Amino acid sequence: MAHLPPLLVEAEHVAVIVAQGVHGRRRVGPGETFWQFRRYERGDAATMIDWRASAKSTRLYVRETEWEAAESVWLWADGSASMHFGSRLAQTTKLERARLILMSLAVLLVRGDENIALLGADRRPRTGSAALTRFATRLIRNAENEPPSLPALEILPKHAQLVLVGDFLEPLEQLEAMIKHFAGLGVTGHMVQILDPAEETLPYAGRILFDGLEQEGTMLASRAEALRSDYVTRLHAHREELARLTRAVRWSFTTHHTDSQPQAALLPLYIDLAGQVT
Repeated sequence: MAHLPPLLVEAEHVAVIVAQGVHGRRRVGPGETFWQFRRYERGDAATMIDWRASAKSTRLYVRETEWEAAESVWLWADGSASMHFGSRLAQTTKLERARLILMSLAVLLVRGDENIALLGADRRPRTGSAALTRFATRLIRNAENEPPSLPALEILPKHAQLVLVGDFLEPLEQLEAMIKHFAGLGVTGHMVQILDPAEETLPYAGRILFDGLEQEGTMLASRAEALRSDYVTRLHAHREELARLTRAVRWSFTTHHTDSQPQAALLPLYIDLAGQVT
């Protein structure tokens, strides 16, 4: 596997741990409900081509049913500046952990013959080893383009699965708008909040200059420890409201800290996707 992205190699190891004793997702039978036309791509079977639609254009088009699109998992990781934070309390940044969890999940899903897509980068879900390599490359490249801290409000097929991994410290009104958009499409969502342990407890004391990673400005605290109580209260209130918003649309929501093992977040997430009961 020397030619594979290091992220994919590491994800394979994590996936092996989680896969033990966990069965794949149950699949329902195919349906015939039309969802959309898309352009023919190399690897598509000739039987998938819709000749009537293609006759109206100089390009070939494939007809996709709603089931084909719904039986897919759309994945997204926050690659914005705040995700590059890592304190001395953990050995990894939030971005590195978010990528690893998402990549490990992609490995598990593809092993179960599921179709995966990177939200905001892919037009069509795919499966197989080539899809994993493509996914890993795009996931790494995504953060190089200074992406926004929340995904674009794209149109996804009804009954598709959506996995979002980030710190989700944005204003609640923005998070609510995102959740309502995708839930309104009939999409089932799973949100994993990634936090550094220092963000959870604010373990600082004395004179500290706090510098916002996403142009929030700076703040000089003469006694950082005096801020701890109010900070923790606000963080917990933010998380409780986010949990309430996800419960209201029957989405799952968990918090993972970067000083924990990645499989601690991956296992319950994969079980949720598998539709199993722990």
